[in-house]
Amino acid sequence: MPAADSTPKTHRICFVLHVRPERLEEYKARHREVWPDMLDALRDTGWHNYSLFLRDDGLLVGYFESPDPDAAVSGMQHREVNARWQAQMAPYFTALDGKNPDEGFLRLEEVFHLD
Repeated sequence: MPAADSTPKTHRICFVLHVRPERLEEYKARHREVWPDMLDALRDTGWHNYSLFLRDDGLLVGYFESPDPDAAVSGMQHREVNARWQAQMAPYFTALDGKNPDEGFLRLEEVFHLD
């Protein structure tokens, strides 16, 4: 009988948001200087290989990997540094319907993957 694989599964999460076109340069500048305690909180709550991609019209595509994406998102919602960051980031986005950016992103379905 083969040994059970004890390696935790890594989930790949992709999401989209929309940055206000008139605030693109400010948004990029803010992400060149993400607070060290925010970066630590992301790592500590299970966000890995996290990237953001921004198109000129404001389409923002995010990607991260986590063994438990729901726990990673939930874990950040309990961090004080995240509350401060999200409050400062919210004005950069459209169509959040009163949610913080980390609550208002639309997850995309993965339809193909090649290792």
